[in-house]
Amino acid sequence: MLEFAMLLIMAATLVALVVLYRRGRRGMPIAEPEQGSLHITGVSPRPEAFGEQFVTVTGTLTGPGVASTQVYRRLVWDGAYWPAIGDTLPVIYPAGKPDRWQIVGPG
Repeated sequence: MLEFAMLLIMAATLVALVVLYRRGRRGMPIAEPEQGSLHITGVSPRPEAFGEQFVTVTGTLTGPGVASTQVYRRLVWDGAYWPAIGDTLPVIYPAGKPDRWQIVGPG
């Protein structure tokens, strides 16, 4: 009986770890997001290598319910399509929380 209970606990732990891992890889979807735009005012230098690279962007986020807000974030980006100062990207964010923005579409 004890062996069966331990087996159930280990199986439940494994399932919980798999669920948490998959959730972390995809990110949590934003419930009822607001749509806005991010005007890029700063971007880290483009690396020599192509493929997925880290980029840090700074910009002004505007949208419904949000005054122009300065935001920044480090993102994984395709080196072949590096963002530039002056670009405007569509974003979503939770209502009233522009610091939790996400880019809409491929990045």
